[in-house]
Amino acid sequence: MHRRTFLPVAAAGVAGTAAWSVATAPPHDPLIIAAMPPGSSWYVFAATLGQLLEQQLPGRSMEIFARGGGTGNPTLVERGKAAIGLCQVATAVWAWNGLPLAFHGVQHRRIRALVGGLNSVWMTVAAREEYLSRTGHDSLATILRSRPAPRIIMKPPGSTVPVAVDMILAHYGLDRARIAANGGRILQVAVNQIPEMLADGRADLYFETAIKGHPALTEAATTAGIRFLDFDQGLLESLARHGMKPRPLPAWFKGQTRPTAAVDCGTVLIARDDLPEDIAYLIARTLCEKCDVMIQAHKAWTDFDPPNSHRLEATGIPLHAGAGRYFRERRWL
Repeated sequence: MHRRTFLPVAAAGVAGTAAWSVATAPPHDPLIIAAMPPGSSWYVFAATLGQLLEQQLPGRSMEIFARGGGTGNPTLVERGKAAIGLCQVATAVWAWNGLPLAFHGVQHRRIRALVGGLNSVWMTVAAREEYLSRTGHDSLATILRSRPAPRIIMKPPGSTVPVAVDMILAHYGLDRARIAANGGRILQVAVNQIPEMLADGRADLYFETAIKGHPALTEAATTAGIRFLDFDQGLLESLARHGMKPRPLPAWFKGQTRPTAAVDCGTVLIARDDLPEDIAYLIARTLCEKCDVMIQAHKAWTDFDPPNSHRLEATGIPLHAGAGRYFRERRWL
């Protein structure tokens, strides 16, 4: 059997061209999946899904745009730079509504859901034990309002994390400028740099989106001596208004003695409204009927529940017509 090479899409090869659209692309053109860099669960998801689709679409190869992220991928799909993409349920809602913090008021009304509820992704925070011991702080609110303010470390723009952090700061009457004015810093670096910077004492407070076995959180918890902090009730309610569900982060990491109060951003696979219905149908069917293969590739999808993966609480945005046809045929919709 002829096997096509499954490669990441070079960023310059996409960004430097006119908008790509499945509706106008020749059948032999690659189908581009917006994910995240190699090593991430989303990259594994995209690679596994791509291989499954290649088996069912002879002559059609899949390519991964491996430099996307939770907030970047909806824009890639909306602009036709990718055929399908992964994002959080929360960020799909933000994109649909044009949330100013993330999408500058630009509503992304061409994105559609294919399959939702793929896995839980928790927004959480941890502080270095040495910092907590030295300052005597014991809550997120106290830490953020302190003087000097903490050195906050997180991923670069394009991820869900910076947007959520801005929401958290706003809840406490703060913003990045106020953190800096109070003697703190905002450090945004590649995720693989974060554990070392924490271990070296160059940061105090770490915000992250977590799944079981998250590499950077696991390393930081092992080498940097961190403690996971609860989100207080007021913060949980505030973030819930932005599409993030209050749900405890299970006690998976060193530094957790019990589940930690956090929010679940969810995961949904999206497409643009001009993705051909037969392709959207095939993708929805493949994910729902080959979910055992997806789980074997990465345990993050163990809790995926196909019969409920079309529901608005699982997708955040309207279904693509082709996906809707599949769910109706299964009598789930």
